[in-house]
Amino acid sequence: MREIILFQCSECKNKNYSNMKNKKNTTEKLQLKKYCRHCRKHSVHKETKA
Repeated sequence: MREIILFQCSECKNKNYSNMKNKKNTTEKLQLKKYCRHCRKHSVHKETKA
């Protein structure tokens, strides 16, 4: 049931991070504050499809 998800920067729209998530237990989309190398700052990264 675990699937690979990608995180996309909300400012520059680059896909920077990947992680695994159990879609059965966690149905909502994740939002994490991570460092973006392209923007060179911390920004919100939202879950996208792999």
